[in-house]
Order: sequence, then C-alpha cells, then structure tokens
Amino acid sequence: MKKPSDEARRRYTEYIQDYKNGIEATLNKEKTVKEVIARNPAGASYQKLALAEENLNIVASYLLMSSLSMSFLGVKNEAFLNEGRKCIYKAIIYLEEIVSAYVDAPFSDYEQGLEAITAFSDESRYNLVRKMGFTIDSLKEGYGDNSKWKWSFVDLEGRFAAVAKNMLNLRTFIAGMDPRSEGYSARIAHLAMAREVLQQAADRYREKYELSTQRIDDIKAAINFLSAVRRLHIVLGESDQADVVKKKSDIWRSKMENDLKKAEEKPKR
Repeated sequence: MKKPSDEARRRYTEYIQDYKNGIEATLNKEKTVKEVIARNPAGASYQKLALAEENLNIVASYLLMSSLSMSFLGVKNEAFLNEGRKCIYKAIIYLEEIVSAYVDAPFSDYEQGLEAITAFSDESRYNLVRKMGFTIDSLKEGYGDNSKWKWSFVDLEGRFAAVAKNMLNLRTFIAGMDPRSEGYSARIAHLAMAREVLQQAADRYREKYELSTQRIDDIKAAINFLSAVRRLHIVLGESDQADVVKKKSDIWRSKMENDLKKAEEKPKR
C-alpha cells in the first residue's frame, strides 16, 4: 500500500479539525452536566437521555473522520472507531441507569425508571433507540467483518437490546394499541424493533457460544434473551408465539445441559 504523502496528511488533519473541536466541546459539556447531576439529581434521567444522544452524535463524528481517513489517506483510522465504540457504551450506560439493564424481568422491576421520564414521548423513545441501533450497525460496518472486535459486539448488541425493550412502557402499552391513540405508530415500531433485537441478541450469543467461546455464560445469555422475547409475547397476550419461543428455549437449554454433561465427563476418561 502506498504511503500517504505529507500533503495528504496535512489536508486530512486540517479537514477534520472542526469535527475534533466539536467532539471536545461536547465532551466538556458532558462533564459539566455530570457535575450538575452529582450536585442536584433532580431531573437527572432527562439529562441522561440527552447525554446518551450526544454520545451517539459524537460516534457519528468519529465514523465520519474514519471515513475521511480512507478518502484522504487510503487507510482506516481504528483509533477513531475505538473512541466511537467507547461512546456507544457510554450512551447505553446512561439508558441502563434510567431503565435498568435487565434482560428478562417483570416490568415492575424497572417500572420506576420509566416513571421518571414520562414526559419523554413514545416518538422520542423510538427515535433514540432507532438511532442507537443504526449507530451500532454503522460502527460494525466501519470495523469490517474481520475485526478483532467481532465477538465483543455481541455483548454490546445484547445490552442495546435490553435497553431498547426496557424503554417500552408495558404498563400502558395495551391501552395504547388503538390506532387512534397518540404515538401509536411509534409504539408499534418500537415494539417490533425490541422484538427483533432481542431475538438477534439470542441468536448472536448462541453463535458466539458455538463458533468462538464454548462458554456456558454465552449460551445462558442466549436463553435469557429468548425468555425476554417470550415474556413480551405473554404480556401482550400472544400465547401461540410465546409457546413457539418456549419450545426453542427448551431445545437450547437441553443443548446446554448436554454440553455441560459432556464437559464434566471428559476428565473421567
């Protein structure tokens, strides 16, 4: 590969300076907001929603700067991608602090967090989780298929799936199923996304278990995400779909138990 010229490097450095300045300004603002939250927790949940979105905006800048590196220099800038990955984790953590990181739990276990953001509309919730999902997909694409971070994205996507589901107010969801009710389209789209990413997380953890780690924790996580999908079906009165997911979960659990048994028998041979 041809080495980038000094002129190309100069032009690239000059071109991305505004983006770097914007990131620095946003990070300084984040630091100030966190100091305010520490002094006065009132309204912290809404501030954390804003901080989550700001971190996703930072990731967009890092992705753009990495893309520009390819255009100007012909090389991928993984340093920017790595910083972007850290910001996505921060965004997810902010949401976890509001609605919890629970994968499969009764709604009552994390309902209190949702009560703190009642003014955050259904459209805003859906737009935020959709933006987060798009940002994660864009970052994965930026790294490429053969990235050393391939399997770590399974955990990132799993945590995203959990908060995407937990941002749904399941206490009022059934009452809001009337197409004439405000926010109906956003709620339905959000529910569809939550189901999809929960199922994807289950499949990806199963894939990680089979193709990479053979760690029981990973197959357990896969089963846990399937259980979360089933719980959604039950809450919404979809008994047939819940039964289908339960059968799949039982098959996976049998697989896990058989693998555990084989692992325990190996030292005896």
